[in-house]
Amino acid sequence: MGILRSPKGEEQEKAKKEFIEALKVLEEELGDKPYFGGDNFGFLDLSFVAFYSWFYAMETLVNFDIEAECPKLIEWAKRCMEKKESVAKSLPDPLKIYDFALQMRKKLGLD
Repeated sequence: MGILRSPKGEEQEKAKKEFIEALKVLEEELGDKPYFGGDNFGFLDLSFVAFYSWFYAMETLVNFDIEAECPKLIEWAKRCMEKKESVAKSLPDPLKIYDFALQMRKKLGLD
């Protein structure tokens, strides 16, 4: 995730902006549908929901709110987690992802 590897300051702000723009493209594609394929949970949902575990780390380490920027995308992710118990159980704990990202940033000398 490039946003997590960016040093603080101008470069990180640029990475954050690019990341939000990419999420907005996905949110636009989702539109008002419950899932990317329409009414049913599909392959694209399964592929992308795995990134939801990283959102907490990104928000905390880069200091922004994905839900404020892309509320429909967060609603979709929560719906995926609620409707598909097998998906929710298979994703890593966001706090463990945060700890990993924090260690990675320290190792790279970014914090």
